[in-house]
Amino acid sequence: MVAVRLDGKAAAADIKAELAVRVVALKERGIIPGIATVLVGADPASQLYVGMKHRESESIGMNSIQRELPAEATQADVEALIDELNADPACHGYIVQLPLPKHIDTDAILERIDPAKDADGLHPTNLGRLVLNVNTRITSPLPCTPRGVIELLTRNGYDLHGKDVVVVGRGVTIGRSIGLLLTRREYNATVTLTHTGTADLAHHLRQADVIVAAAGVKHVVRAEDVKPGAAVLDVGVTREVDPETGKSKVHGDVAPDVAEVAGWLSPNPGGVGPMTVALLMTNVVEAAERGA
Repeated sequence: MVAVRLDGKAAAADIKAELAVRVVALKERGIIPGIATVLVGADPASQLYVGMKHRESESIGMNSIQRELPAEATQADVEALIDELNADPACHGYIVQLPLPKHIDTDAILERIDPAKDADGLHPTNLGRLVLNVNTRITSPLPCTPRGVIELLTRNGYDLHGKDVVVVGRGVTIGRSIGLLLTRREYNATVTLTHTGTADLAHHLRQADVIVAAAGVKHVVRAEDVKPGAAVLDVGVTREVDPETGKSKVHGDVAPDVAEVAGWLSPNPGGVGPMTVALLMTNVVEAAERGA
């Protein structure tokens, strides 16, 4: 068996094409969806990531707002910038690029974001609304990466109803939030959350119809622990320095030979990553539509 590749780049391109049409419709009403980023310091990886987000958003006609502060910015400086974006009608959604410098209280900054402008969908208010809402339509931003995982599956014809999903990793970005979406009645999946403290991870993995690997542990999901035909999505990242070349190499949570057992496989890179950016822009466009 060779797994069907879940191509995140192709699915993200489809989403961006759909968003471009919605952006045109908003512009006809005099509204330009504005996406902003807050970058504190000059971390090269963060600069590259932020730059990519702005290029993507500009390519579909969105208004790109880049706000930067030096690494020595104070808590008050960052909070003032957050307040400014909260009050700016040209900004419909934004993110604070993490990590922030160690002297900044990250939780306080993230909680200061206007929930309506929470482009990541991870504000405590929005997660709370998701906890409380199992049945009805949601009109608040949704967590980008979990939403990207679900979109990648459903756009490839995968039906999640009644499926057993095992999530590996308990981070807020994916692990702790994806179950809130998957257990809504519109998907009706059953979700088991596992992590590095799980006593017998292999046992849980072998029962799974779908595995979402997001622990950040190199090759924690092995071929012998995957049920034949399961859908496996590799989201976690581990960076190692190659001793021979001195260059950094990226590894996913899923071992390469899983492709010989799984029915569907989302690789890393090229799988969920592009979907996260596409759904980030979706959250901002939807915020602009709600405001209209």
